[in-house]
Amino acid sequence: MNSPANLFANVAKRSSRAPAAPFLPMSRAEMDKLGWDSCDIILITGDAYIDHPSFGMALVGRLLEAQGYRVGIISQPDWTSVEPFRALGKPNLYWGITAGNMDSMVNRYTADRKIRSDDAYTPNAEPNKRPDRAVTVYCQRAREAFPGVPVIAGSIEASLRRIAHYDYWSDKVRRSVLFESKADLVIFGNAERALVDVTRRIAAGENIKSIRDLRGTAFLVPHGWLPDEEWTVHNSTRVDVPGRIDAQPNPYAMALEDPKQCALDNAQPEPEVKPIVIMTREQRQAAAREKAQKTVVRLPSFETVSEDPVMYAHASRVFHLESNPGNARALVQQHGDRDVWLNPPPLPLAMDEMDGVYDLQYARAPHPSYGKAHIPAWEMIRYSVNIMRGCFGGCTFCSITEHEGRIIQSRSEPSILREIELIRDTTKNFAGTITDLGGPTANMYRLACKDKKIEETCRRLSCVYPTICSNLGTDHSKLISLYRKARAIPGIKKILIGSGLRYDLAVRSPEYVKELVTHHVGGLLKIAPEHTEEGTLSKMMKPGIGAYDEFKALFDKYSREAGKKQYLIPYFIAAHPGSTDEDMLNLALWLKKNNFHLDQVQTFTPTPMAMATTMYHSAKNPLHKVTEDSEEVLTAKSGKTRKLHKAFLRYYDPENWPVLREGLKRMGRGDLIGNGERHLVPPAGSEQEVAPQRGERRPPVAPRSEAPKGRVIEVATRRNGRGGERRSEPAPFMAPPSKAKAGILSTIKSKPKAGRK
Repeated sequence: MNSPANLFANVAKRSSRAPAAPFLPMSRAEMDKLGWDSCDIILITGDAYIDHPSFGMALVGRLLEAQGYRVGIISQPDWTSVEPFRALGKPNLYWGITAGNMDSMVNRYTADRKIRSDDAYTPNAEPNKRPDRAVTVYCQRAREAFPGVPVIAGSIEASLRRIAHYDYWSDKVRRSVLFESKADLVIFGNAERALVDVTRRIAAGENIKSIRDLRGTAFLVPHGWLPDEEWTVHNSTRVDVPGRIDAQPNPYAMALEDPKQCALDNAQPEPEVKPIVIMTREQRQAAAREKAQKTVVRLPSFETVSEDPVMYAHASRVFHLESNPGNARALVQQHGDRDVWLNPPPLPLAMDEMDGVYDLQYARAPHPSYGKAHIPAWEMIRYSVNIMRGCFGGCTFCSITEHEGRIIQSRSEPSILREIELIRDTTKNFAGTITDLGGPTANMYRLACKDKKIEETCRRLSCVYPTICSNLGTDHSKLISLYRKARAIPGIKKILIGSGLRYDLAVRSPEYVKELVTHHVGGLLKIAPEHTEEGTLSKMMKPGIGAYDEFKALFDKYSREAGKKQYLIPYFIAAHPGSTDEDMLNLALWLKKNNFHLDQVQTFTPTPMAMATTMYHSAKNPLHKVTEDSEEVLTAKSGKTRKLHKAFLRYYDPENWPVLREGLKRMGRGDLIGNGERHLVPPAGSEQEVAPQRGERRPPVAPRSEAPKGRVIEVATRRNGRGGERRSEPAPFMAPPSKAKAGILSTIKSKPKAGRK
């Protein structure tokens, strides 16, 4: 593989090609103003064009512009015609295709496969401005518009579909996106370095079909193709053995047992005698690394994984075991008479490279053509700053690790502080509050393995599950320093933390929790325990609920010391693989005991390549070796239970009471139906149920969260290997000693309205 060079090594030599524009051109008129007769690269995106580093197309466009290339953008084109794809003319080098910041299927559909009524990445949140499987459609239209121009696909949609994958919306295993889109190349993960390299090589006259050595790229080759004769192929079973283990051969047999052959013909050949070479540990590791660089692991073919769930789970496990850029090998998967070849994941960007990407000249606003249109995604991030990438949590329902990697890539403190000052000085209507300093996980900033050599050889799927690795640095002092310097900037009144928080890491640094609670919580802090039951949490690779309790104790302590009334708002996932009816009931009882009224719930949606999606599709657990007899995971299938699981999270809502009563009776837990404190729901015809019809107030609820709208998947009961149903014993609900307290928000006094005495 290519050795990494600094992203901005040649920028100074090539950045003077044209004066910097406030926005990249979206029309011929804008190109004319710049004096361009053509674009070198045209980027097509399913999102509105917002020139801000939180939006992929803007980041990629400015990066290529800094390298000296002329970049145009076609945003949300009408895919029913080829003409919108010809709006900027023929690109000199290639098309760059993305569905946008979100997977187009997740963006357009609920977990019930119903069309969403809005799109946060579109002006005025209008729906239906992008097609299903947008990467495929855009690639095909671009090819039609100007045949012969190379097509490169990227972003999260292409990245998570680079091999055969289970597609929830069609309920089948689909081929790699390379087949359906007909793209010449897919760039996955952190794409900057590969994108700059491939652009330079195409500009130098190299055919894209010959560019086969870049990390973080996938492409189609003839079946059996290898880069050169030094490469070797390992079957995936050498990484992890699937299926039933074959009986061991008889070590004393002199010949294979075949009576039709004479012993002489059937005997094993004489072993080749090789001298014993004694090597040091360092020499062995170096030899292994050198061999791995010329080794490709062959995954089970598309035809195999599309029909055999066990082999699908095996392929998923091997794929994730080969995800550390320090030791990952190339992967190959057969699709008919061709192979999908995946080079190892990209190496993480160095801090100065991250700074270079985020310090580029962005207009930091939506394109003027949108006028005063409201774009929800822009409103959410306009006053926030991204400080890092990646996540080493490895949560099975999340695709961050598969896309951005588990090695944290952080910006420098000066770069982040400069961006805060830029927001203060240039962003319209800025009132002094930075709404977030974060990323995928707010408190993983500059956390890393204590030893680079250990990091490069590690094959753990998570650095924090089942326990926090002893080699992981958990010192939050650099983040504390950043917080203090950020809020000391003149004109900055408040710095809030809106990104997700890994609270099992936070409790390792009580000083950080104190800093966070004292200065950076705006009354409510959202965290994500996801569930309370160990069986479900183990399938999520999340810590036990005890870690939440430990964090809450610190949160409450430091809130009291700061003289503030502040509250935790927990996120939970309904109907995750491995979650039984009893698990969801126990979660509901925990919510009632702690007096949480969830307004919206984040519910599991099977996204391509996530390990929880593998559990959903195959009913196998890829976190451990997969065999025919290995652990069976309950999967979400039935509509009736699906409703029940969602209802458990909103147990207080009268609309859910009929579903809950029926479910509780079916589960043999009718004892939880009644009007007492120990009951979960009231009986039919109770006064509480008809209160809303008489204009009375419903129970208070927590504020609407910024999580995706509630999406639920039902769990169908499977049978275990002994033929009985796998059901846990009902856990009794222990009522609190005193009467239930009011909702958490009812304790926050609201200001009296004007005119009242």
